[in-house]
Amino acid sequence: MADSFPELIDTRALRIALDEGFDWVVVNYGEPLEIGFLPVLRLLTGMERVLQWLPWYVVLAALCALTYLAARSWKAAGGVAAMLFLVGLTGIWDAAMATVALMLVATFLAVCLGIPVGVGMSRSDSMQSITLPVLDIMQTMPIFVYLIPFVMLFGPGKIPALLATVVFAIPPVIRLTNLGIRQVDAEVIEAVTAFGATPRQRLLTAQIPLAMPTIMAGINQTTMMALSMVVIASMIGAGGLGYQVLQGIQRLEVSRGLLAGLGIVFLAIIFDRIAQAYGRRMQQHLHIGS
Repeated sequence: MADSFPELIDTRALRIALDEGFDWVVVNYGEPLEIGFLPVLRLLTGMERVLQWLPWYVVLAALCALTYLAARSWKAAGGVAAMLFLVGLTGIWDAAMATVALMLVATFLAVCLGIPVGVGMSRSDSMQSITLPVLDIMQTMPIFVYLIPFVMLFGPGKIPALLATVVFAIPPVIRLTNLGIRQVDAEVIEAVTAFGATPRQRLLTAQIPLAMPTIMAGINQTTMMALSMVVIASMIGAGGLGYQVLQGIQRLEVSRGLLAGLGIVFLAIIFDRIAQAYGRRMQQHLHIGS
């Protein structure tokens, strides 16, 4: 038998120390954190109630109109209408609206946090060198690992599901914001600087607008990753279509899992088409403007 790897450190003591440290955080900061995240919980539950309260045809018309405005294509809008109609026809409309609410709020939070971090990375090589390994870890860490600390802090429910989704989905928008701003033509920046623009003005009037197609690609990827997290998030109380899939697994009901899975696929296609079409139109507009 081959010799086992030598025990250079006491891993059992290390694990105990980590667990005790996190237990201390939960005891001392768990309640203040719950209070601090109440506005986020209200935002999520409010979005979910509004989407479920609205008549189905209003939501369908709104998403079709958004698709047409982004793609300028009646064919794309008709495809979105057909997919949403199938979602309602299979009896999973309310669950789908709960999933859309979670995805929209998670994407909104990820974008609000991710774009400033990406801008900071683009302006500082040292920040980029520190942040990129962290993003690599976030993207390769098993999804279930994110659930443990959030469930310990908040207990099962919508908040840990939302936070785990944000942490899982945020890396693309950070990466592509940084990449898009760094790829802006240096001659454009020199021209803007020659007109006396401050660093803030350069960022807001030249760098971010020119990097917007790349940033939109990051937002699109973040949206898709948030949607892919719904099944895992359902295990800790997120509800929605993910819970339907989970019930299908627990009860061995192929039909329930299949219909909910198709609903998730339809939602992914809809929001992917909207984001991609908007990004393409923005890129064409920038080319025409230049």
